[in-house]
Amino acid sequence: MKALSKARPAPGLELVEVPDPQPGPGEVLVRVLRTGICGTDLHIESWDPWAAEHIKPPMIPGHEFVGEVVGLGEGVCDTPLGAIVSGEGHIVCGMCRNCRAGRRHMCIRTRSIGVDRDGAFAQLVTLPESNVWVHQPGTDLDLAAIFDPFGNAVHTALMFPLVGEDVLITGAGPIGLMAAAVARHVGARRVVITDVSPQRLALAEKVGVDVAVDVTTTRIHEVQRTLGLKEGFDVGLEMSGHPSALPEMVENLTHGGRVAMLGLPTQPIAVDWDKVVTHMLTIRGVYGREMFESWNAMSAMLESPDLRAALDTVITDRLPASAWADGFARAREATGGKVVLDWTEI
Repeated sequence: MKALSKARPAPGLELVEVPDPQPGPGEVLVRVLRTGICGTDLHIESWDPWAAEHIKPPMIPGHEFVGEVVGLGEGVCDTPLGAIVSGEGHIVCGMCRNCRAGRRHMCIRTRSIGVDRDGAFAQLVTLPESNVWVHQPGTDLDLAAIFDPFGNAVHTALMFPLVGEDVLITGAGPIGLMAAAVARHVGARRVVITDVSPQRLALAEKVGVDVAVDVTTTRIHEVQRTLGLKEGFDVGLEMSGHPSALPEMVENLTHGGRVAMLGLPTQPIAVDWDKVVTHMLTIRGVYGREMFESWNAMSAMLESPDLRAALDTVITDRLPASAWADGFARAREATGGKVVLDWTEI
């Protein structure tokens, strides 16, 4: 099969021929149809310090995908041949305390597809049947390809009740945009998003936020006044990891405000802990998706035409897999939404 390989510990990927994988016991073989490009993939391609620490070449990256089940390993019993599926990229041990308690997304021995084992930037990929998500008939393939990051957005957005609440989202990258769509879908009163990219702020307006704020020219407290918020935002979703985002979010929360934090900080962050304590704020870290409650919620939400349209807006680039280098370049610009590669065109 053809695959994008990280063949050596150096920048770049190579489109190469490699042996077809075979499903082991309890695994399925999937013919890949579409993949999304994730920030993790950009780290691996550029071979930055994170990749040098975590990746052991040769390997195949890629963990956002949809495909057709074309092979079954011994013991697979619930996933039929021909099913259209995506995969939960975190493979858990099943035996640690959290796994046994049903909190598999908190497994202490998680291994990741496309990081710790070969991933989906290939014509074929294997994964445990327990990690398979079978899509409803008629699910759009491009949307199915980004169920992984959509799940991050859903997990973060649903961390706290949003009905009737005023929501502040910092970071209008693809996951922030999807979280904005989810917040609007589940009944938030006001949804405000911040970024520095004019293109991404324009996408946010198409997704349906009330205000898209360019923080290079406008402060969040000014938006509060414009919207008539008397005390501040009820819920914050921190998606950027930028060192200034969380402190400004804390400054603009009401008493008892809650923050779900998905963005990974790139450097230490100075937070006004006096305000966190005296205003009784909650800051909660979020990682990945709940297995598989987030997936159930995603599939149910996609029955809404409005949400499907919003998510479709977030996909700004659709390219054949043969144009993968162009796709990576567009994703690295960080001015658009999701980039999806079509593996039927390789």
